[in-house]
Amino acid sequence: MTDAAHLLVVDDDARLRTLLQRFLAEQGFRVSVAADAAAARAALASVEFDLVVMDVMMPGETGLDLAEGLRRDGQDVPILMLTAAGAPDDRVAGFEAGVDDYLAKPFDPRELALRIRTILKRTAPAAPAGPIPLGPVQLGPRWFDPERGELHGPDGVSRLTGGEAGLLVALARRSGDVLSREEIAAAMGTPDAGERAVDVTVTRLRRKIEPDPREPRFLQTVRHRGYVLRPGM
Repeated sequence: MTDAAHLLVVDDDARLRTLLQRFLAEQGFRVSVAADAAAARAALASVEFDLVVMDVMMPGETGLDLAEGLRRDGQDVPILMLTAAGAPDDRVAGFEAGVDDYLAKPFDPRELALRIRTILKRTAPAAPAGPIPLGPVQLGPRWFDPERGELHGPDGVSRLTGGEAGLLVALARRSGDVLSREEIAAAMGTPDAGERAVDVTVTRLRRKIEPDPREPRFLQTVRHRGYVLRPGM
């Protein structure tokens, strides 16, 4: 349940950190805080958080560096990035680092809470909303478990990021149909992410499911239209 979710807020601004902790606690979340990347790593090593709200610009290791490091280490905790840099290139850099959503400063705290709940709903291992559950998706020697967001294969089991799993579910629900980038972003619950953000997530996912990401067999591009998923052996 999102109301019981445990959040980690990482920001070097002590005033903002305190304000966010107070506001999010009032929204029903459990909230821990960290002043920098080192403190965040220590917290993540000892506590299983449901989501991390992270600033980009911090002394020492930046938020982008921390996000990339966590993904490299196999940490799949959802990440919502906060930053004063809200240009499209900055947003894409965040998605390339493996974050799940991006919110530019200054922001409305109510929007922050809404985005947190949206991410938690999207990444929670709950039953699908539709009347017909989405079963395993076969991708050659690998298969995707949509309920757990796990990718199974000869090299073991790995969890996808919330964005990667959301993209795969969106395409799998309409397997064989071409979906535009706008349709994919809407199905993922991130309608304002932008086309480039969808492209970045596609690129990251292909590295995990395709034998040769340069010649995709399952997640194919349809020129001028979008993407289509073609599962199979």
